[in-house]
Amino acid sequence: MRRALWLSLFAIVGGLAAFLAAPSGRIEAAPPATATLDGHPLPLQSAEATRQTTREAARQWLAGNLTLVIAGARVERTREQLGARVDGPHLEALARQLTDATSVLRRAHARSAPAAPIALAVPYAIDPAAALAALMQLKDEHDVAPIDARYDFKTRELSPDQPGRSLDAWGTLARLDDALASGAAEVQAVVETSPASRPASRFQGVSTDAVLGWFETKYARDLKHEARTFNLRLAASKLDGYVLLPGETLDFNQVVGPRSEAMGYKVAPVIAQGELVDGIGGGTCQVAGTLHAASFFAGLDLGERKPHTRPSFYIKMGLDAAVAYPTVTLQLGNPMPFPVVLHETVQGGMVRAEILGPARTLDVTFGRRIDKVVPFPERDAPDPSIPRGARELKQRGIPGFQITRWRIVRDGPFAVREHHQDSYPPTTQIWRAGTGPADPKFEANDDGHPEYVADEYLFISQGTDIKGPHGSDMVESRVPGKTGSYGWTVREGFARETHGTHARGSDKNAESKEGVD
Repeated sequence: MRRALWLSLFAIVGGLAAFLAAPSGRIEAAPPATATLDGHPLPLQSAEATRQTTREAARQWLAGNLTLVIAGARVERTREQLGARVDGPHLEALARQLTDATSVLRRAHARSAPAAPIALAVPYAIDPAAALAALMQLKDEHDVAPIDARYDFKTRELSPDQPGRSLDAWGTLARLDDALASGAAEVQAVVETSPASRPASRFQGVSTDAVLGWFETKYARDLKHEARTFNLRLAASKLDGYVLLPGETLDFNQVVGPRSEAMGYKVAPVIAQGELVDGIGGGTCQVAGTLHAASFFAGLDLGERKPHTRPSFYIKMGLDAAVAYPTVTLQLGNPMPFPVVLHETVQGGMVRAEILGPARTLDVTFGRRIDKVVPFPERDAPDPSIPRGARELKQRGIPGFQITRWRIVRDGPFAVREHHQDSYPPTTQIWRAGTGPADPKFEANDDGHPEYVADEYLFISQGTDIKGPHGSDMVESRVPGKTGSYGWTVREGFARETHGTHARGSDKNAESKEGVD
């Protein structure tokens, strides 16, 4: 843009000088001359030939490459890709003046440097929108977020933090304009660096000698649930090795980040307003719930946490945690005088969360009581793919529950008791009601989820002084009550018996199946 302006000023000033020097009323023709445009020779025999040559030279100039140096990386783009545009009217004006011996340009050149060729630059302008679009694409490709230090369980030591970098698109645009004006072939992009917010220097003395608290939940390993398993592993990897300093609070959404396709997550079932639907990032809640339960038994501070809008089959009521980016999150605080480290694994059909530190001193008990059960509603959804008069269970209903849960944390002779209430609204039972033509071969394919059962009273204890089966440091005790055995929703008059209602009716220990999806 600036180069084109100087060319215009050159022509005006030169013309004024020629006018003042010439006798009044007479214009002298300039002698024959040679010319170049961006170094390309231009024929000055005819106006049409000169126009064609100038246009071709301008096209070659636009197609020429500029090299952008971005934090050491060299990226080539054409001038046109970087937003350069040829000023067409100005280029045509230059071509006319080159073939007119009486033009301001020819006469001014004859008086100033007649022996040298007329060296012209391509008149250009920058399209700011196109230039910024190209630079923003480069920004997406080359920006790097800072990497915080964390504990590496493979090396058994802290991994170093790494600074981030960010391309300054507006600053680079200014340098791009300078390069086009000067004819430079290389542009140093403006790049800003940003330090990691959690450098390794803050985590000295971290210990993972003891498991302060842990929890496991099962997941399906078949091909049908492959996308969900992928999401489980991806979300867990964001938490694994995270160091939580004394007094710090972990925000699940902040650490795990957005659950989007751009972040690598896949489509899998999620709970939306009490119904299972396909959504990006399905499975993340299981990682959050497992972490919440492990933190519960480790004695961490339980900050923001919300139960699901329906009980989850993979975890017991009162220990689950719903998350949805960016509105619903899980927050956990570290009240210990030492850092703790999160260890998250997803393998062999089991999601396991551990809270690690130097030594375990706490015994923690989880208690739960079902205070109220609310019947679930039912509705029909007309479906022409099902024969008229036939019905298929699309979604099995789950009664609503109001529960009281508490935590007892014992540290030697001292104990702290906490209690809270959770509410799980009822999940509508949905039937596909046939409106289609008769089909004697039709067989209903009912929702495969079993009837939801949960013990009326449940207690789980975990700690150094707990002696469970097979050497475990966890023990459970339960009172099934009216909700803890299969068939209870029919016995209570909440639902009529359907195919699959008693699919697991032979299991007397209902609570042991509450965590299976």
